[in-house]
Amino acid sequence: MPNMRYVYLALAVWGTIHPMYYFMSYMAANDWSLGALIDAWYVNDSTTGLTWDLTIAAVTLTIWIIAEVAVRRNWSALIAIPTIYCIGVSCGLPLYLYLRSRPVS
Repeated sequence: MPNMRYVYLALAVWGTIHPMYYFMSYMAANDWSLGALIDAWYVNDSTTGLTWDLTIAAVTLTIWIIAEVAVRRNWSALIAIPTIYCIGVSCGLPLYLYLRSRPVS
């Protein structure tokens, strides 16, 4: 499915740009305070639940990537792990799927 690779890549780009727009807008309105952004993640039960949901998904995805890289020896796929924590699961998951689906030589 070579066309799926392009879908994964497009989703990784979208998963970078779209959430980052909201993070940057929030930070610009709050004097670029990272502390204010983190505080906003726990402002009520709804956002706290979403924060934990994404945290658990990020840890699970990290474990899966490490397990698959150990078997497949696709070392370049490890780049998806920092993207999970620096950008988000919305970028890290499709990026990993893009890297994982490359043709085997």
